[in-house]
Amino acid sequence: MHSPQPQAPAGGAHARLLELARGHAPLVTAVVHPVDPVSLAGALDAAAMGLMSPVLVGPQAKIEAAAEAAGRALAGIELVPTPHSHAAADAAVALVHQGRAEALMKGSLHTDELMAAVVGEGGLRTGRRASHVFALDVPSYPKLLFITDAAINIEPTLEAKADIVQNAIDLARALGIATPKVAILAAVETVSSRMRSTLDAAALCKMADRGQIAGGLLDGPLAYDNAISAEAARAKGIVSEVAGDPDILLAPNIESGNMIAKQLIWLAGARSAGIVLGARVPVMLTSRSDDAGARAASAALALLFARAPRPPVTA
Repeated sequence: MHSPQPQAPAGGAHARLLELARGHAPLVTAVVHPVDPVSLAGALDAAAMGLMSPVLVGPQAKIEAAAEAAGRALAGIELVPTPHSHAAADAAVALVHQGRAEALMKGSLHTDELMAAVVGEGGLRTGRRASHVFALDVPSYPKLLFITDAAINIEPTLEAKADIVQNAIDLARALGIATPKVAILAAVETVSSRMRSTLDAAALCKMADRGQIAGGLLDGPLAYDNAISAEAARAKGIVSEVAGDPDILLAPNIESGNMIAKQLIWLAGARSAGIVLGARVPVMLTSRSDDAGARAASAALALLFARAPRPPVTA
């Protein structure tokens, strides 16, 4: 077997993530059910880049078969055998409780199955709502663009949105963005009692004014065009420090967030990375369509977040 040279993200914002991650100790990561060549190779590539120290959790025979198929060696890598994917998710959570893992990475199992172990009884819940943050390297945008939540919370309440925003702000600050700019999206940029997303946007901005959301600059409601384009904002007469220059886009619900992220990936050539925050440790939710560069960028996100100095999330 051989260990091919791992692929780093090609240029741009994701490449800068790897530069920021250099010098940090690798993150001990429980890789949950990596029984296919792609997810296993992604973890091994991230390890070769110094981003993580993987602990493989799942059926031993299937993991070894995946390594054989990928042409990889598992010598020196810890493997925690379990009978199936559900047990692997539970065992990975147990490793965190035992102090033997600092992060989780999704292998070849459903997101719902992994997250049920994370947020269920005896899992890794905290006082903060768990949420997913996409970190997209969009060729036509000058900086990393965070989109949340496009994977976990279906119809978040106002209180859940406050946590979702705070999670994204904390991630952006961990990457060195001193005051992340948050555009709170709706279909229109005016407040209307007939559209809940606009009311939530106005409330979130006031919550930030009162210190209930900290560390970012919020504005909304903003329609997508005037959130992302300064020219579109000027045409609508919107005066805002956020419009046209956001770091974070807060979607009103999972459908809109998921569609925005996937349109940017599949139509605009954006490179994807992302993690779940709000649990006791970061969780890397890689997709079967993610290439090695995207998996490495997600590992860099988790490493930078875990190593950033900040107050701990309350349990």
